[in-house]
Amino acid sequence: MKIDILTIFPEMFVGPFGESIVKRAIDQKQVDIKIHDLREWTEDKHRSVDAPPYGGGAGMVMRVDVIDKAVSSLRSKETKVILLETKGKIYSQNEAVKMSKEKHLILIAGHYEGIDHRVHEEIADEVYSIGEYVLTGGELPVMVVVDSIVRLIPGVLGNPESLSEESYSEPGKREYPQYTRPSEYKGWKVPEVLLEGNHAEIEKWRKEKSGKR
Repeated sequence: MKIDILTIFPEMFVGPFGESIVKRAIDQKQVDIKIHDLREWTEDKHRSVDAPPYGGGAGMVMRVDVIDKAVSSLRSKETKVILLETKGKIYSQNEAVKMSKEKHLILIAGHYEGIDHRVHEEIADEVYSIGEYVLTGGELPVMVVVDSIVRLIPGVLGNPESLSEESYSEPGKREYPQYTRPSEYKGWKVPEVLLEGNHAEIEKWRKEKSGKR
């Protein structure tokens, strides 16, 4: 899988993508992630990616022409373009599963007061929000989406069973509670069924505890 990320703050991705599962997937060439500074596609001396909104209003709006040039230079027939912004539909595990099967994704991180709506209408294939709250920009949502997708790519996680047992692996499913040593601490005990070694009873308990909403 190839993922291209369009942002005005490329440095924000260095730390998160340089650790853990995403880093391992990159090192093992299971995913190719490129971070692009949108200013590379500007043509004025100030490298402007935004402008005041038509009709007036607070803040600045990211320009459609800059984003279109960036997307056009990276897009192919196999590309899906994803915009991360507050106006999008709520991102879910189902969306992560679908996107993990794509060959090429372009993720656009919104910023400032918003993005020219023509990006929604003419450029993006999907527009997502990661929740009903406001962040400074779309960089953190892009990181969330990338992490949720990369871990679903076959071979990225060491134990494939981890995926099938997780919360949201099925609609409404929640992962069962997990415990480890010590079996008792300050009077707080691990459920007896997990200590008895009866795998059928353990499986039954886990299914009960991971019940659907």
